[in-house]
Amino acid sequence: MTYKSYLFALTVRVLGLLIALTLLAFGIVWFHTYALLGGTLLSVIAVYNLYRFVIKRFLEVDDFFESVKYRDFSRWFVETKGPQDIRQLHKGFNLVNKTIKAIDSERQAQFVYLQKILEMVNIGIIAYNVESGDVLWANDSLLKTLDFPSFKNISFVEKRRPKIYDELFETYHSNTTSVTLEMRQETLKVLISDTVFEMAEDSFKLIVLQNIEETLNRNESEAWKKLLSVMTHEIMNSIAPITSLAETLQKNIQESMEQPHPETLELEDINAGLNSIKKRSEGLMKFAKTYRSLNKVTHVNKTKIKASVLFDNINELMKPSLENKEVTLVFKLDDPNLSFELDAYLIEQVLINLILNAIDATEGIRQPQIIVSADLSHKATGQIKVADNGSGIPAEIMDSIFVPFFSTKKTGSGIGLSLCKQIMLLHGGKIQLQSSENQGTLVSLLF
Repeated sequence: MTYKSYLFALTVRVLGLLIALTLLAFGIVWFHTYALLGGTLLSVIAVYNLYRFVIKRFLEVDDFFESVKYRDFSRWFVETKGPQDIRQLHKGFNLVNKTIKAIDSERQAQFVYLQKILEMVNIGIIAYNVESGDVLWANDSLLKTLDFPSFKNISFVEKRRPKIYDELFETYHSNTTSVTLEMRQETLKVLISDTVFEMAEDSFKLIVLQNIEETLNRNESEAWKKLLSVMTHEIMNSIAPITSLAETLQKNIQESMEQPHPETLELEDINAGLNSIKKRSEGLMKFAKTYRSLNKVTHVNKTKIKASVLFDNINELMKPSLENKEVTLVFKLDDPNLSFELDAYLIEQVLINLILNAIDATEGIRQPQIIVSADLSHKATGQIKVADNGSGIPAEIMDSIFVPFFSTKKTGSGIGLSLCKQIMLLHGGKIQLQSSENQGTLVSLLF
């Protein structure tokens, strides 16, 4: 509609100019004074009118582009005055401004929303221009963690904390890395990861920094509380009868010394009491040694070993334990060339532990059987499985099965499966357990 109105008005003015020029040409050719003067006057008026018509619309468009250039979208163009085509043009300008303002408002709302979220998270985040060092954005958590005031350029950090500057801004951390930052009067353990991204022609670096000092301290404190609780319980269980028995023996001896009886003190009773104290003390020592074995494994020495060789070693090691048992131990291996990268000594320890548990679980079962197998899972992950048809594990204790010192056996130390889990974690793998009561148990070692 705007285009048609503009085209009509332009056509009228062009025709008027052609008529004026025709009259001027007639006056020149026929030497007609009135025609010459009238044609000249009309031509000037037509040219001026056409010029004003065209230039006014160009000025309106230029005015709109100027406001766009300076991002002034608050301007409102009059829609009720002037020619129809300019009114329509102003409506179009106002619609564009309104749309851009709506988009800008939505973008601002999203930015504020995202900013609030990033301010609330307990993770430091900073983005800056790689070339100029100008900070695009940094949240309060980063400033609080590093004890910095708000800064505009990373050169601020370079001048005040060169070591932190080198670690944060000069070192590239492609993967999440644990580092220790030297603060003014303390050291701070943090996790750092960063990435570089492009925006228009500029490169920016985004750094994410998480303070893990408090988390480590809190977890360590909780671990100590649990450990002390378990150890106190176990130690008290051993010390209480020792103390009680020692007090009884001491009382009997003291009474015998103070008031000698005709009959002598029974040495057999003393010997029996001391023997009980000795056994309890040995049990306490065994507990201490058992706990120490939890901390014994700190690293692994991986070598490439065929599953068939590993199974042969386990089979030889388990023969003495199975001599007087009716349990059938079966090794299954579909691919004889299947190999693993692992610490053979530690994994043998894990498998022996699991097989011994399976032997205990199959006690009293008809045709007890334990199957040890190895294969690749659907994710091409190497796995070794130990399955039995024993009594299974009750659902109510499944969550406690890997807790140190937890055991359902009368003579169990409660560290076997905990040690297995620790060894698998050191291998970068994990241990999974599936069990149904009275149906058997399947333990999977995933590498």
